[in-house]
Amino acid sequence: MYLSTSRASDIAGDTPAPKGPLRAVPGTVFALGLVSLVTDVSAEMVTAVLPLYLMAGLGMSPLAFGALDGLHQGATAVLRLAGGRIADRTRRHKLVAGTGYALSAACKAALLAVATPWSVAAVLAADRTGKGLRTAPRDALISLSVPPGEQGRAFGVHRALDTAGALLGPLAAFGVLWVAVDGYEAVFTVSCCVAVLGVVLLALFVREAPARTPAPDRARPPLPPVRTLLRLPGLRGLCLTAVVLGLFTVGDAFLYLLLQRRLDLSAAYFPLLPVGTAAVFLLAALPVGRLADRLGRRRVFLGGHVLLLGACLLLLAPLPAGALLVAGVLAPLGLFYAATDGVLMAAAGPLLPAELRTTGLAVLQTAQALARFAGSLLFGSAWTLWGPGPALALAAAGLLLSLAAVAVVGSEHAGDTANS
Repeated sequence: MYLSTSRASDIAGDTPAPKGPLRAVPGTVFALGLVSLVTDVSAEMVTAVLPLYLMAGLGMSPLAFGALDGLHQGATAVLRLAGGRIADRTRRHKLVAGTGYALSAACKAALLAVATPWSVAAVLAADRTGKGLRTAPRDALISLSVPPGEQGRAFGVHRALDTAGALLGPLAAFGVLWVAVDGYEAVFTVSCCVAVLGVVLLALFVREAPARTPAPDRARPPLPPVRTLLRLPGLRGLCLTAVVLGLFTVGDAFLYLLLQRRLDLSAAYFPLLPVGTAAVFLLAALPVGRLADRLGRRRVFLGGHVLLLGACLLLLAPLPAGALLVAGVLAPLGLFYAATDGVLMAAAGPLLPAELRTTGLAVLQTAQALARFAGSLLFGSAWTLWGPGPALALAAAGLLLSLAAVAVVGSEHAGDTANS
């Protein structure tokens, strides 16, 4: 039966209970999943064509693209802290998240008005500002709506719906490019319209919990400082793990470019590469989330990075270009996201007090995003200096050493803090 608790009903309002495998999550998770689905269709339409648009269409160098890819992942990560702090202080998680969604939608329209690499970079920075504002309040709403033992399931369901959008976005971009050759403007136009739909869905179907809506005449104690969170051993350990591994996490855009070179794939088919990753992520998100609840979220998180390492090694191996290489890279990449994205948030949620849940998640997201930003810069620099093969080999070696270090340090501490 659909989870029916006072907290879930407060947040979900009259949102209809989903059926089948989604029955164990509250309505707020399902509604936010639908918003993320639609928003990801919009975002992934742009992301799917961005590498070729910038490097082939606008002539951006690998080093510059590495900087931009890092910007796309983490240059505005500090705004996650601002979004989290504002949401915790005002108790208006939906309003803060909605502001971020609306800003990203506006940036999709702005892409139609820019035509140089760094003007595109400026628009993408503003788009990432929107993502930075919305991510922690959205994840806090999910975390606060379920008990600690079901965090993995809840985030798995949300990420599965989110990834359905990531699956449909590249397909939509492929369809637009198929009809309009080099039709990047058409892709950006459709993406903008879909992003606006996501904002409308959020406004209509996601409700803030009444108990968390601030009242003008109600005194609210001041929030403790952010540094208080870093004194929590579990959260501090998760942040360190995410940072160390994030430094050597190769961005999927780079992996798709390397795979495209190996396959000699035409530009029209390039948007289909993320589809394979998204399909695996979609199928695995919920089962992997449930597995993390049972086996330990930290273990599953580390296992996801082992799969990413395997994908990098396959790209380095002298395998013939064909279906085996494609499946060997895209399937582990999809499993990597299933084992790391929602699982990391599920691991952190129960470690954090409710009044600082959003800020705590934002601290963890910021640490990981900044590490991946630095990693993208390093990878882009290595590609520019030595070529794609040596750059990937160095990244794989760094990831292997990081996994070994994290495993050794983790084995020295009793218990699995991520499953607290």
